Amino acid sequence: MELKQEEKQSMMRHSMSHVMAKAIRNLFGDVKFAIGPSIDNGFYYDMELDHTITPDDFEAIKKEMDSIIASNQPFVRKEVSKEEALRLFADQPYKIELINDLPDGEVISIYYLGDDWYDLCRGPHVENTKYLRQFAYQFHRVSGAYWRGNEKNKMLQRVYVYGFADKKDLKEYLHMLEEAEKRDNRKLGKELSIFDMFEVGPGFPFLLPNGMIIFNTLVDYWRKIHRRYGYVEIRTPIMLSRTLWERSGHWDHYRENMYTTKIDGEDFAIKPMNCPGGMLVYGNQIHSYKDLPLRIGELGLVHRHELSGALHGLMRVREFTQDDAHIFMTEDQIEEEILNVVHLFDEVYQVFGLTYEIELSTRPENSMGTDEQWEKATNGLKGALERIGKPYVINEGDGAFYGPKIDFHLKDCLGRTWQCGTIQLDMQLPERFDLTYVGADGEKHRPVMVHRVVYGSIERFIGILIEHFAGAFPTWLAPVQVKLLNIADSHIPYMQQIKEKLEEYDIRVEVDDRNEKIGKKIREAQLSKIPYMLVIGDKEQAEGLVSVRHRKEGDKGSMSVDDFIDMIEKEIKEKVIK
Repeated sequence: MELKQEEKQSMMRHSMSHVMAKAIRNLFGDVKFAIGPSIDNGFYYDMELDHTITPDDFEAIKKEMDSIIASNQPFVRKEVSKEEALRLFADQPYKIELINDLPDGEVISIYYLGDDWYDLCRGPHVENTKYLRQFAYQFHRVSGAYWRGNEKNKMLQRVYVYGFADKKDLKEYLHMLEEAEKRDNRKLGKELSIFDMFEVGPGFPFLLPNGMIIFNTLVDYWRKIHRRYGYVEIRTPIMLSRTLWERSGHWDHYRENMYTTKIDGEDFAIKPMNCPGGMLVYGNQIHSYKDLPLRIGELGLVHRHELSGALHGLMRVREFTQDDAHIFMTEDQIEEEILNVVHLFDEVYQVFGLTYEIELSTRPENSMGTDEQWEKATNGLKGALERIGKPYVINEGDGAFYGPKIDFHLKDCLGRTWQCGTIQLDMQLPERFDLTYVGADGEKHRPVMVHRVVYGSIERFIGILIEHFAGAFPTWLAPVQVKLLNIADSHIPYMQQIKEKLEEYDIRVEVDDRNEKIGKKIREAQLSKIPYMLVIGDKEQAEGLVSVRHRKEGDKGSMSVDDFIDMIEKEIKEKVIK
């Protein structure tokens, strides 16, 4: 069977990880090898050795790898018994541990690379290193990695390498990384006064005035579109009793990520998610089948204890605003409601010029509920996706502990993906909270519930937008939409009149009346990513005009203030991206 391009590239990356491991063995002698998988942008290998590998070693390792590749060494697969595998890897403790963890009867395979090196591996690999001659790779970095990701285990050295099937793909990827560095939300967030972090609050972002404008604009848009799609909005407390979290299952399944305290001798937890509060709101009154589907939204501030090493600008924080919604429905409304949610997602993401990929995640090991409930919930999501007709992939075992989910991975202008929107079908919480509705038969029935978010986290979504737009937000979202620039002090009174008129139309405007050359003012406004600059000189003042410049399009000529207002209002209303 012919392999797909992605499978071929993954196989080449995996083969290259073996080549690198052998090269490191050749150069540094005794090495205890752990694992060396293919990853999305290349490959890595975890290992223990006396020598500390640094970037200074990369050239020598690459030279040895190229020599191995050029010598046309075959990859040969061999199946062995567990006893034989333990004998072969007697001096490799990490391999011994992996072998001992294999279930009885499991096929154990090893791959030889040439005659003098072999590795425990399922494969597959290329037949011969000659097929790797065109493979393009570049060393990235060395980092520490705990064996099996457990901080109680030994720290190993992990060597990362970027690798692609040809030089063109590697060059494009490295260019993307260069662009990504320029767009880093931590860098631009500070430069554009959007947010900052302080040592007294690691992972707790401070939104600055410009950041609050973006935040509130996103919230205003969220509220407007949700009203149109039939949602109501609630607000639930930020801290609730342990008894609630035990009832919801979070105390048993999520406590390590929760911040807790005591009030009057009773355990309380700051909410890591909004769901249990939403259950109480629904259960506070009797509902009829005629009320369903009931769509309840909440912009809830939540806190989660993320590991310090995972924190990253606005992308991974410990405090964030989750744009939740909980939709209560009958079983026969599942597909229609999921279709409705996907239509809402489509409308929102298109506004920002973001496309997406869909992933369906199934039951994890640590989960609640019966096999029948999970099968019904999973089939409900599959049925909706098939009806939508959009492609999706299945991510086995990565669902929430209370139900399967559909994740929407947004693709930005650099081709990177970010998991934002999610739809999670839940048959557990309605049961745990004894939620019911009165059916057409007059009897009580259990509703099905969907958890869903569009932005995911408003703070994280801002971080994504910072990088997607490189800080040059579309006019409707820009913290400052217009900058007024005067050429001489005599133009300040007229400039002030324009400012007041723009503000009457809720256009966000600032003035730069410093005694500086106009060229410098324009350059600084462009560096601040401001969409429009209005230059005011003698001619503009005499004729009641403004000279319009756009940050990307340059000089747009002179026009009346009214014409400019009409133009920018239309752009803001239509949420134009430019």
